[in-house]
Amino acid sequence: MQFPVHIPFVEHLGFELVRFEAGQAEIHLDLRPELLNSFQVAHGGVLMTLLDVVMAHAARSSARDEHGGGPGVVTVELKTSFMRPGEGRLVATGALLHRTATLAFTEGRLCTAEGLLCAHATATFKFVRRLPAQGRELKPLQRRLDGPGSD
Repeated sequence: MQFPVHIPFVEHLGFELVRFEAGQAEIHLDLRPELLNSFQVAHGGVLMTLLDVVMAHAARSSARDEHGGGPGVVTVELKTSFMRPGEGRLVATGALLHRTATLAFTEGRLCTAEGLLCAHATATFKFVRRLPAQGRELKPLQRRLDGPGSD
């Protein structure tokens, strides 16, 4: 199954989308040497990215039939707990727990191929309009204002 949007970093890591429907998502990853840390197990950043992506897809799956594949999502908050090292083939599952008009609340689990839990996460995502793939203009940075009411 192909990812519904092109995400170069996800392709670089080698994520494989297995399920994307009805508030559920599943992604697999075969670990390679460049994804390991100095202990020769999955780098924590790889695990957190895998959880972030699977939960984002669970959130997006609830609206995938809307015009243009539905809105995109951006991570607002992500909390991860690690239980054991990730090794070999990893299986990440994400579930949409609750959705409002603008936010999605999700849960993710990351297990070994044998079903041993490596990490658990919860995340909040904000639904955003998707930007056009081509012809976008770069926008200048918003400048800080001087005086009252500035950031």
